[in-house]
Amino acid sequence: MQRKAYVPGVAALLAALLAGCTGGGALGGEPDDSKPGDTGGTTAAAEPGKYRTLTEPCGQVDRGTLDSMLPGIKEMPDEEQQEKAYEGAPTVTFDTDRRVGCRWKVESSDATHHLLVDFERIVSYDGGVSDDTRATEVYSSKVQKADLPEPSGTPTAGEGEGDGEDEGTGGEPSDDSSTDADKSGKGDGKGDGDNSGSGDSGDSPQEAVTPLGLEPRILDDLGDEAFLDDALTTSGSATRHRTVTVVFRTSNVIVTVEYDEQPGRRTDIPDSKEMQDKAQELAGKLADSFSD
Repeated sequence: MQRKAYVPGVAALLAALLAGCTGGGALGGEPDDSKPGDTGGTTAAAEPGKYRTLTEPCGQVDRGTLDSMLPGIKEMPDEEQQEKAYEGAPTVTFDTDRRVGCRWKVESSDATHHLLVDFERIVSYDGGVSDDTRATEVYSSKVQKADLPEPSGTPTAGEGEGDGEDEGTGGEPSDDSSTDADKSGKGDGKGDGDNSGSGDSGDSPQEAVTPLGLEPRILDDLGDEAFLDDALTTSGSATRHRTVTVVFRTSNVIVTVEYDEQPGRRTDIPDSKEMQDKAQELAGKLADSFSD
């Protein structure tokens, strides 16, 4: 019987197949693109955030808190109107899995109060960047926008202490100088005297008139990171209103509490400490609810 001739091409094919089985290539015959020193060949996907959904915010603020922050709510004579005020009004958003909020507005004989609670869930669309990392970036942008003044350890009578060293933003000299001017004895929160005259009316529509030690600042022990902003706004002859904002991040969710008071009389200035205490207390309760 005649033997079949040995074909070199068949031997090469067998060698190639054998190498494919033993050489550590990918399954299915796909080439292995890993280089010497590579351990995996592909980059591991970043960790998803802790929170995949958001809770409904209107139900997260209890009635006791609303009674304290919106005192006019207890003065409402009509029970149906009062019940509606307690419920709040959901904010309009395009995707309730990503952002939800609730607003309350209550008028009383002494003042009008606004309260906003906002939950924003951050999702990274970059497979190499985690949701938490992206949330940290978004939170940092909010800190920069707030333009917090440099924290001062020991108050002095000197000029702008923080030029070029503002934490997180590199504050502007004009903001520093106005803040320093306000710190030197002007707004103490009640402010019926020093701030009720014409010296406040005109040039600067927004003034950081806050007592010493209550200036906008970074907060400790609230979520993963947090800050507080406090702004007193005037516009010509209109009454002044103060807005206190507390923002904190917990994992991949950013929570904002915005609390505003507009007194009925122009000579009244909302109390910084009282408003900040109430806003921080609510923020603490919301942070606890996310931890549960």
